[in-house]
Amino acid sequence: MKRRSIVLSCILLFLFSLSAAYGDQSEIRILHVNDFHGFAEPYQPLGSDGRVGGIGYLAARADELRKEKPSLLLSAGDMIQGNNWANLSQGESVIELMNGMGFDAMVLGNHEFDFGQEVLKKRISEARFPVLGANIEGPDILQPYVINEVNGVRVALLGVVTEDVPVSTHPKNVTGLRFLSPIDTVEKYMMELRKKSDLIVVLSHIGHPVDRMLAERVKGIDVIVGGHSHTKVERPVKVGDTIIVQAWEYGKALGVLDLTLRNGKIIESEGHLEEIKPEAGKEDGKVSFIIEKYQQRMEAVLNQPAGSTDVDLDGERANVRKRETNFGNLISDIMRKASKADIAIMNGGGIRLSIKKGEIKVKDVYTALPFDNYIVAMKLTGRQIREALEHGVSAVEDREGRFPQVSGLSFKYSPSDQRGSRIKEVSIAGQPIDPDQAYIVATNDFLAAGGDGYSAFGEAIRSSKDYAVIGGMLKGEKVVYSDSGKWLRDVVVEYLKEMKRVAPMVEGRIIEIY
Repeated sequence: MKRRSIVLSCILLFLFSLSAAYGDQSEIRILHVNDFHGFAEPYQPLGSDGRVGGIGYLAARADELRKEKPSLLLSAGDMIQGNNWANLSQGESVIELMNGMGFDAMVLGNHEFDFGQEVLKKRISEARFPVLGANIEGPDILQPYVINEVNGVRVALLGVVTEDVPVSTHPKNVTGLRFLSPIDTVEKYMMELRKKSDLIVVLSHIGHPVDRMLAERVKGIDVIVGGHSHTKVERPVKVGDTIIVQAWEYGKALGVLDLTLRNGKIIESEGHLEEIKPEAGKEDGKVSFIIEKYQQRMEAVLNQPAGSTDVDLDGERANVRKRETNFGNLISDIMRKASKADIAIMNGGGIRLSIKKGEIKVKDVYTALPFDNYIVAMKLTGRQIREALEHGVSAVEDREGRFPQVSGLSFKYSPSDQRGSRIKEVSIAGQPIDPDQAYIVATNDFLAAGGDGYSAFGEAIRSSKDYAVIGGMLKGEKVVYSDSGKWLRDVVVEYLKEMKRVAPMVEGRIIEIY
């Protein structure tokens, strides 16, 4: 009897030691997307052999993965604006889609502001999930964070967006708002969140390089789910004890991060991207219904011919933000012609997609030029133009949207030189630019108001005698053309209908030198 008692005691001691060693162990899964930009249907990128993406297929795969273990479905921003499918309803279609998919939370991206604050408030009120923005001062409908319980784990979700929003959307869209430092904001909330939660997840729309900086600067963040830079992070990156993920762009991938926790601490993590290809998956019926409903509305408006092109029009993100492209040339040429300007400067980030050789439909142009921008032409000196170009190439290595696509001028620059000293030669109509001469420069109202950091434009217009914004239109003595009644994309459609066929080429307008 005594021997049996000793054996039983040993067994109990062993079980107790196991419990002490392993504690309460939990598994949770984080599914994540970012920079969807309304790309609901599969599409074929320029140079690709097949179609990619399709939110119906992504939704079906997310449902399969959620059945395997307790999960959160999260968005790191830039969801409601971009593709025609989203833009024609000002993002209503995307919120309905996200409600149907059962998202648990999202952080605002910079492009969530593109339809203005009133529309944004309406979209947020329609969402059946929390919309976060801890570093935004102004809107009282935003929450800084929420805490969800998943499989017994208290997960804090804190959202921050880039503080560059005022220069990456039209300034009128953020009037009265302040965008604080994301890093300082996260640091401010850390102690509060640590007391209330077991796991801290930052939903971040600040870009992958800044995510890494955030992880270095602020200790105690368990996971950063990132967006904004459209980075394809195929496997989680670890900076210190912080796990960083990002799921590419346009619904082409679903991010999957599996975490095992013991006593509220991550002891194991594994993550990957599930690339979404319609030929290899099945579609979610409920989501497909929502897609089709808005697709029919869109097709009725946009499925009309606009013209044709004898060559592929290169609007690929990696190209329009780094070098001259034939599509950039075509658009800037159209802007210059429409406004009768001497030159035109278009931000490469305003071009969002390529158009394949062959027939061009109105929807193709609307997809490539999704922003509600109109053409403005103003008088600038050669010195101001050079300053604007210098700014345009100042972040070429980071693929920022400010990179200039141009018409009526050519320039040489050295991307390896120090920022602020990269422009080497500028010519207008074949002659060296005169720093003191006034030229008429066509651009879009976004850049004219100082968007993308083009302070040379913004300061020139605001210093103009009788400067004003009347009925949404820029006015002033230096403004020689301003047509807010016609979006740039519609001007392009009219040009294509008039010309019937186009075949723009790369002509050496922008030359890199080393």
